[in-house]
Amino acid sequence: MYDPSQLRTFLAVAQTLSFTQAAGRLGLRQSTVSQHVRRLEDATGRTLFTRDTHSVELTEDGEAMLGFARRILEVHEQATTFFAGTRLRGRLRFGASEDFVLTRLPEILEGFRHDHPEVDLELTVELSGTLHEQLTAGKLDLVLAKRRPGDPRGELVWRDELVWIGAQRLRLDPDRPVPLIVYPPPGITRALAFEALQRQGRAWRVACTSGSLNGLIAAARAGLGVMAHSRGLIPPGLVPVPERAGLPELGRVEFVLVHGRRRTAAQGAADALAAAVLGGGDRLHRRWRGPGEPRPGATAADT
Repeated sequence: MYDPSQLRTFLAVAQTLSFTQAAGRLGLRQSTVSQHVRRLEDATGRTLFTRDTHSVELTEDGEAMLGFARRILEVHEQATTFFAGTRLRGRLRFGASEDFVLTRLPEILEGFRHDHPEVDLELTVELSGTLHEQLTAGKLDLVLAKRRPGDPRGELVWRDELVWIGAQRLRLDPDRPVPLIVYPPPGITRALAFEALQRQGRAWRVACTSGSLNGLIAAARAGLGVMAHSRGLIPPGLVPVPERAGLPELGRVEFVLVHGRRRTAAQGAADALAAAVLGGGDRLHRRWRGPGEPRPGATAADT
């Protein structure tokens, strides 16, 4: 009933919220992307996106289709692999940034291991800047990480807004330097936070430095300061800092997949894992929340 090519196009649009970016990711014309979405909407009899000249948003039926499309494509890939008789082998060195520690990335990796049991997957969790350096040095085959605005490297998985977050009870004194909780260099969010405060002319001090996301979260929950973080990945127990605090806007950040420049024996496995990440990209900024836990993006006034 549902054409896999149309489902892949649907997922690309859902993850980028842009027909233009989805076309670039898939190597299709924008008119073809629109046609695929229209035919899928015809097949379902439902509207999957609301769109105008400025934005694209998933409808409630579109949200439901995300799970169905992902599962259909996973089964389709499994059947194709089984009947084609091809089995990927070798060692795949995959790097993921600290941002994904609390996400559902393990579900995607578990599915990949199930589909390709003869691939030895080595996972490295590091700062995005460090992962890019290791990829360039040939120490990794595939990286899922942030990139700075304007950086052309990689294939876009999704784009998100950076926000200041902290403990709900935290209050900032406008007459004192902003206490920052940051990754060490070459952390990308660290640099963006410094640059934003410098543009505003606002003084700051580093209250905590940690290479571990869990370390930063512990410091933020303790009320030691604020940290720059993706809105879609706000950890439990932390909320966006209210606008009245007067902190500068941080802009947007892009999460991308980047392949190593050197062709290796792991290329086929890297391509397969990249396809799995792109196919399940919506799960990377969706996680289970416990009872009473505020949704990502809720401020203190919302809870």
